[in-house]
Amino acid sequence: MVETLSDLRNKFRRENIAIQFIYINIAIFLIISLIKLGLYLFNLDINWILDILSLPASLKSILYKPWTIISYMFMHNGILHILFNMLLLYWFGQFFLHYFSAKHLRGLYILGGIIGGLFFVIAYNLFPIFKPLTSTATLLGASAAVLAIVIASACRNPNQEVRLLLIGSIKLKYIALFVIAIDLLTITSDNPGGHIAHLGGAFSGYIFAMNLAKGRDLTLWINNIIDFPLFISHKIKERKKKKKMKVVYKANTKRQDDYVYNAEKKAASEEIDKILDKIKESGYHNLTDEEKQKLFNASK
Repeated sequence: MVETLSDLRNKFRRENIAIQFIYINIAIFLIISLIKLGLYLFNLDINWILDILSLPASLKSILYKPWTIISYMFMHNGILHILFNMLLLYWFGQFFLHYFSAKHLRGLYILGGIIGGLFFVIAYNLFPIFKPLTSTATLLGASAAVLAIVIASACRNPNQEVRLLLIGSIKLKYIALFVIAIDLLTITSDNPGGHIAHLGGAFSGYIFAMNLAKGRDLTLWINNIIDFPLFISHKIKERKKKKKMKVVYKANTKRQDDYVYNAEKKAASEEIDKILDKIKESGYHNLTDEEKQKLFNASK
Protein backbone atom coordinates (compact mmCIF):
# COMPACT_ATOMS: atom_id res chain seq x y z
CA MET A 1 0.00 0.00 0.00
CA VAL A 2 2.81 2.39 0.93
CA GLU A 3 4.65 1.55 -2.30
CA THR A 4 1.48 2.16 -4.34
CA LEU A 5 0.99 5.58 -2.76
CA SER A 6 4.65 6.39 -3.36
CA ASP A 7 4.33 5.38 -7.03
CA LEU A 8 1.22 7.53 -7.43
CA ARG A 9 2.96 10.49 -5.80
CA ASN A 10 5.97 10.14 -8.12
CA LYS A 11 3.72 9.79 -11.17
CA PHE A 12 1.77 12.88 -10.10
CA ARG A 13 4.99 14.93 -9.85
CA ARG A 14 6.13 13.87 -13.33
CA GLU A 15 2.90 14.94 -15.07
CA ASN A 16 2.16 18.42 -16.42
CA ILE A 17 -0.07 20.80 -14.48
CA ALA A 18 -3.21 20.01 -16.51
CA ILE A 19 -2.91 16.28 -15.72
CA GLN A 20 -2.19 17.11 -12.07
CA PHE A 21 -5.46 19.07 -11.85
CA ILE A 22 -7.26 16.09 -13.38
CA TYR A 23 -5.74 13.79 -10.74
CA ILE A 24 -6.76 16.19 -7.96
CA ASN A 25 -10.35 16.40 -9.22
CA ILE A 26 -10.64 12.63 -9.63
CA ALA A 27 -9.14 11.97 -6.19
CA ILE A 28 -11.57 14.39 -4.51
CA PHE A 29 -14.49 12.90 -6.45
CA LEU A 30 -13.56 9.35 -5.36
CA ILE A 31 -13.08 10.35 -1.72
CA ILE A 32 -16.42 12.20 -1.57
CA SER A 33 -18.16 9.30 -3.35
CA LEU A 34 -16.80 6.78 -0.84
CA ILE A 35 -17.89 8.97 2.09
CA LYS A 36 -21.36 9.31 0.57
CA LEU A 37 -21.54 5.55 0.06
CA GLY A 38 -20.66 4.91 3.71
CA LEU A 39 -23.30 7.40 4.88
CA TYR A 40 -25.88 5.84 2.55
CA LEU A 41 -25.23 2.34 3.84
CA PHE A 42 -25.82 3.50 7.41
CA ASN A 43 -28.91 5.42 6.33
CA LEU A 44 -27.37 8.78 7.21
CA ASP A 45 -27.79 12.13 5.48
CA ILE A 46 -25.34 12.50 2.54
CA ASN A 47 -26.26 16.01 1.42
CA TRP A 48 -24.29 17.78 4.15
CA ILE A 49 -20.99 17.03 2.34
CA LEU A 50 -22.02 18.90 -0.79
CA ASP A 51 -23.56 21.60 1.37
CA ILE A 52 -20.22 22.22 3.09
CA LEU A 53 -18.14 22.35 -0.11
CA SER A 54 -20.53 23.82 -2.72
CA LEU A 55 -20.69 27.57 -3.32
CA PRO A 56 -23.98 29.04 -2.03
CA ALA A 57 -25.74 31.90 -3.81
CA SER A 58 -26.71 33.48 -0.50
CA LEU A 59 -24.28 36.18 0.65
CA LYS A 60 -25.03 35.33 4.27
CA SER A 61 -24.12 31.68 3.72
CA ILE A 62 -20.86 32.66 2.00
CA LEU A 63 -19.82 34.62 5.09
CA TYR A 64 -20.04 31.39 7.09
CA LYS A 65 -18.39 29.30 4.34
CA PRO A 66 -15.83 31.52 2.55
CA TRP A 67 -13.71 28.51 1.49
CA THR A 68 -16.45 27.43 -0.91
CA ILE A 69 -15.30 30.01 -3.50
CA ILE A 70 -12.34 27.63 -4.00
CA SER A 71 -13.67 24.21 -2.94
CA TYR A 72 -16.67 24.26 -5.30
CA MET A 73 -14.43 24.15 -8.41
CA PHE A 74 -13.05 20.75 -7.36
CA MET A 75 -16.47 19.19 -6.70
CA HIS A 76 -18.60 17.16 -9.14
CA ASN A 77 -22.02 15.62 -8.85
CA GLY A 78 -21.93 12.51 -10.99
CA ILE A 79 -19.58 10.57 -13.26
CA LEU A 80 -20.72 12.26 -16.49
CA HIS A 81 -20.23 15.68 -14.91
CA ILE A 82 -16.59 15.04 -13.98
CA LEU A 83 -15.90 13.05 -17.17
CA PHE A 84 -16.91 15.89 -19.49
CA ASN A 85 -14.99 18.52 -17.51
CA MET A 86 -11.82 16.44 -17.26
CA LEU A 87 -11.86 15.58 -20.97
CA LEU A 88 -12.09 19.29 -21.81
CA LEU A 89 -9.29 20.07 -19.34
CA TYR A 90 -7.11 17.34 -20.87
CA TRP A 91 -7.64 18.40 -24.50
CA PHE A 92 -7.43 22.14 -24.07
CA GLY A 93 -4.85 21.95 -21.31
CA GLN A 94 -2.35 20.63 -23.86
CA PHE A 95 -3.15 23.48 -26.26
CA PHE A 96 -2.86 25.99 -23.43
CA LEU A 97 0.58 24.73 -22.41
CA HIS A 98 1.84 25.27 -25.96
CA TYR A 99 1.11 28.99 -25.65
CA PHE A 100 1.43 29.70 -21.92
CA SER A 101 3.33 28.38 -18.91
CA ALA A 102 2.34 25.80 -16.30
CA LYS A 103 1.99 28.56 -13.70
CA HIS A 104 -0.36 30.44 -16.01
CA LEU A 105 -2.59 27.35 -16.24
CA ARG A 106 -2.50 26.86 -12.49
CA GLY A 107 -3.37 30.48 -11.83
CA LEU A 108 -6.04 30.71 -14.54
CA TYR A 109 -7.81 27.57 -13.31
CA ILE A 110 -8.24 29.23 -9.91
CA LEU A 111 -9.00 32.66 -11.40
CA GLY A 112 -11.59 31.23 -13.77
CA GLY A 113 -13.26 29.38 -10.91
CA ILE A 114 -13.32 32.48 -8.70
CA ILE A 115 -14.75 34.78 -11.38
CA GLY A 116 -17.26 32.13 -12.45
CA GLY A 117 -18.37 31.82 -8.83
CA LEU A 118 -18.69 35.61 -8.51
CA PHE A 119 -20.83 35.76 -11.67
CA PHE A 120 -23.11 33.13 -10.13
CA VAL A 121 -23.45 34.90 -6.76
CA ILE A 122 -23.94 38.36 -8.29
CA ALA A 123 -26.57 37.13 -10.76
CA TYR A 124 -28.62 35.40 -8.05
CA ASN A 125 -28.54 38.50 -5.86
CA LEU A 126 -29.06 41.02 -8.67
CA PHE A 127 -31.70 39.70 -11.06
CA PRO A 128 -35.26 39.45 -9.70
CA ILE A 129 -35.95 36.17 -11.54
CA PHE A 130 -33.38 34.36 -9.38
CA LYS A 131 -34.00 35.99 -5.98
CA PRO A 132 -36.60 33.43 -4.78
CA LEU A 133 -33.96 30.72 -5.32
CA THR A 134 -31.03 32.53 -3.68
CA SER A 135 -31.41 30.90 -0.26
CA THR A 136 -31.16 27.35 -1.65
CA ALA A 137 -29.13 27.62 -4.89
CA THR A 138 -25.58 26.22 -4.86
CA LEU A 139 -22.82 25.82 -7.44
CA LEU A 140 -20.28 23.04 -7.92
CA GLY A 141 -18.04 21.80 -10.71
CA ALA A 142 -14.86 22.71 -12.57
CA SER A 143 -16.65 23.98 -15.68
CA ALA A 144 -15.95 27.69 -15.13
CA ALA A 145 -12.26 27.01 -14.41
CA VAL A 146 -11.92 24.73 -17.46
CA LEU A 147 -13.72 27.16 -19.77
CA ALA A 148 -11.26 29.88 -18.76
CA ILE A 149 -8.50 27.65 -20.16
CA VAL A 150 -10.52 26.87 -23.31
CA ILE A 151 -11.22 30.54 -24.11
CA ALA A 152 -7.66 31.67 -23.31
CA SER A 153 -6.32 29.06 -25.76
CA ALA A 154 -8.78 30.22 -28.43
CA CYS A 155 -7.82 33.87 -27.89
CA ARG A 156 -4.11 33.08 -28.12
CA ASN A 157 -4.39 31.12 -31.38
CA PRO A 158 -7.94 31.41 -32.77
CA ASN A 159 -7.12 29.71 -36.08
CA GLN A 160 -5.65 26.58 -34.47
CA GLU A 161 -7.60 23.61 -35.89
CA VAL A 162 -8.89 20.74 -33.78
CA ARG A 163 -10.22 17.45 -35.16
CA LEU A 164 -13.53 16.47 -33.58
CA LEU A 165 -15.21 13.08 -33.92
CA LEU A 166 -17.99 13.07 -36.57
CA ILE A 167 -17.37 16.76 -37.28
CA GLY A 168 -13.82 16.97 -38.61
CA SER A 169 -11.42 19.91 -38.32
CA ILE A 170 -12.71 23.06 -36.66
CA LYS A 171 -10.91 26.20 -35.51
CA LEU A 172 -10.61 27.04 -31.83
CA LYS A 173 -12.38 30.37 -32.26
CA TYR A 174 -15.53 28.61 -33.49
CA ILE A 175 -15.45 26.19 -30.56
CA ALA A 176 -15.17 29.16 -28.17
CA LEU A 177 -18.07 31.00 -29.84
CA PHE A 178 -20.20 27.83 -29.80
CA VAL A 179 -19.57 27.25 -26.08
CA ILE A 180 -20.43 30.85 -25.19
CA ALA A 181 -23.58 30.80 -27.35
CA ILE A 182 -24.79 27.57 -25.75
CA ASP A 183 -24.36 28.99 -22.25
CA LEU A 184 -26.15 32.21 -23.16
CA LEU A 185 -29.09 30.38 -24.73
CA THR A 186 -29.46 27.88 -21.89
CA ILE A 187 -29.59 30.35 -18.98
CA THR A 188 -33.36 29.79 -19.01
CA SER A 189 -32.87 26.04 -18.47
CA ASP A 190 -33.07 24.18 -15.16
CA ASN A 191 -29.42 25.03 -14.38
CA PRO A 192 -29.13 28.80 -14.93
CA GLY A 193 -26.50 29.25 -12.23
CA GLY A 194 -24.13 26.79 -13.88
CA HIS A 195 -24.38 28.50 -17.28
CA ILE A 196 -23.85 31.94 -15.74
CA ALA A 197 -20.73 30.63 -13.98
CA HIS A 198 -19.52 29.24 -17.32
CA LEU A 199 -19.78 32.71 -18.83
CA GLY A 200 -17.77 34.08 -15.91
CA GLY A 201 -15.05 31.51 -16.52
CA ALA A 202 -15.04 32.30 -20.25
CA PHE A 203 -14.76 36.02 -19.46
CA SER A 204 -11.77 35.41 -17.18
CA GLY A 205 -10.01 33.41 -19.92
CA TYR A 206 -10.56 36.28 -22.36
CA ILE A 207 -9.30 39.06 -20.08
CA PHE A 208 -6.32 36.90 -19.05
CA ALA A 209 -5.21 36.38 -22.67
CA MET A 210 -5.79 40.01 -23.65
CA ASN A 211 -3.90 41.38 -20.65
CA LEU A 212 -1.01 38.94 -20.97
CA ALA A 213 -0.54 40.07 -24.58
CA LYS A 214 0.01 43.56 -23.13
CA GLY A 215 2.46 42.33 -20.51
CA ARG A 216 0.03 42.13 -17.55
CA ASP A 217 -0.33 38.77 -15.83
CA LEU A 218 -3.68 38.56 -14.01
CA THR A 219 -2.70 35.24 -12.43
CA LEU A 220 0.45 36.58 -10.75
CA TRP A 221 -1.21 37.30 -7.39
CA ILE A 222 -2.75 33.81 -7.26
CA ASN A 223 0.57 32.13 -8.05
CA ASN A 224 2.33 34.28 -5.44
CA ILE A 225 -0.17 33.14 -2.79
CA ILE A 226 0.27 29.48 -3.79
CA ASP A 227 4.05 29.72 -4.00
CA PHE A 228 4.54 31.53 -0.67
CA PRO A 229 4.23 28.46 1.62
CA LEU A 230 6.25 26.45 -0.91
CA PHE A 231 8.93 29.17 -0.82
CA ILE A 232 9.03 29.11 3.00
CA SER A 233 9.27 25.30 3.01
CA HIS A 234 12.09 25.44 0.45
CA LYS A 235 14.00 28.01 2.53
CA ILE A 236 13.68 25.84 5.68
CA LYS A 237 14.98 22.78 3.82
CA GLU A 238 17.79 24.83 2.29
CA ARG A 239 18.80 26.14 5.73
CA LYS A 240 18.89 22.62 7.19
CA LYS A 241 20.91 21.43 4.23
CA LYS A 242 23.43 24.26 4.67
CA LYS A 243 23.83 23.41 8.36
CA LYS A 244 24.58 19.78 7.52
CA MET A 245 27.02 20.82 4.81
CA LYS A 246 28.76 23.14 7.28
CA VAL A 247 29.33 20.34 9.78
CA VAL A 248 30.66 18.02 7.09
CA TYR A 249 32.89 20.76 5.78
CA LYS A 250 34.42 21.36 9.20
CA ALA A 251 34.99 17.66 9.73
CA ASN A 252 36.69 17.34 6.34
CA THR A 253 38.82 20.42 6.99
CA LYS A 254 39.98 19.01 10.32
CA ARG A 255 40.94 15.73 8.66
CA GLN A 256 42.85 17.60 5.97
CA ASP A 257 44.67 19.71 8.58
CA ASP A 258 45.67 16.58 10.50
CA TYR A 259 46.92 14.94 7.32
CA VAL A 260 49.02 17.96 6.32
CA TYR A 261 50.44 18.30 9.85
CA ASN A 262 51.42 14.63 10.06
CA ALA A 263 52.96 14.73 6.60
CA GLU A 264 55.03 17.82 7.45
CA LYS A 265 56.09 16.31 10.78
CA LYS A 266 57.22 13.11 9.07
CA ALA A 267 59.19 15.03 6.45
CA ALA A 268 60.92 17.14 9.12
CA SER A 269 61.81 14.03 11.14
CA GLU A 270 63.32 12.34 8.09
CA GLU A 271 65.39 15.45 7.34
CA ILE A 272 66.76 15.57 10.93
CA ASP A 273 67.67 11.89 10.67
CA LYS A 274 69.68 12.66 7.52
CA ILE A 275 71.50 15.52 9.30
CA LEU A 276 72.36 13.26 12.24
CA ASP A 277 73.68 10.59 9.85
CA LYS A 278 75.85 13.24 8.19
CA ILE A 279 77.30 14.24 11.59
CA LYS A 280 78.20 10.60 12.26
CA GLU A 281 79.93 10.27 8.90
CA SER A 282 81.80 13.58 8.61
CA GLY A 283 81.35 15.52 11.84
CA TYR A 284 79.34 18.55 12.94
CA HIS A 285 81.76 21.04 11.35
CA ASN A 286 80.84 19.81 7.84
CA LEU A 287 77.18 20.82 8.25
CA THR A 288 75.91 23.78 6.29
CA ASP A 289 74.54 26.83 8.13
CA GLU A 290 71.02 25.83 7.05
CA GLU A 291 71.44 22.29 8.38
CA LYS A 292 72.82 23.63 11.66
CA GLN A 293 69.80 25.94 12.01
CA LYS A 294 67.35 23.08 11.34
CA LEU A 295 69.10 20.94 13.92
CA PHE A 296 69.00 23.80 16.42
CA ASN A 297 65.25 24.34 15.79
CA ALA A 298 64.55 20.65 16.19
CA SER A 299 66.41 20.57 19.51
CA LYS A 300 63.98 23.14 20.91
